[in-house]
Amino acid sequence: MKTILHGWNVMRILRVVLAIGILVQGVVASEVVAIILGVVFGGMAFANIGCCSARGCAVKHSTNNRSKAIEYEEMVASK
Repeated sequence: MKTILHGWNVMRILRVVLAIGILVQGVVASEVVAIILGVVFGGMAFANIGCCSARGCAVKHSTNNRSKAIEYEEMVASK
């Protein structure tokens, strides 16, 4: 229940709106495939699951803030 109520952002709202649109269009056109897609996309949006939700595609952050000094060596090209 916590997942449904928290963490709403623009993309999640957009997914719900698109799912509702697909679902309504499927009901109006009596298309079973569109109704199934609308239910699936709506469920994914409400549960906040998908390919890149819940940090599925997040990059790991290093907690180590030590930075090393980088030394550069100048290279001269000769003809």
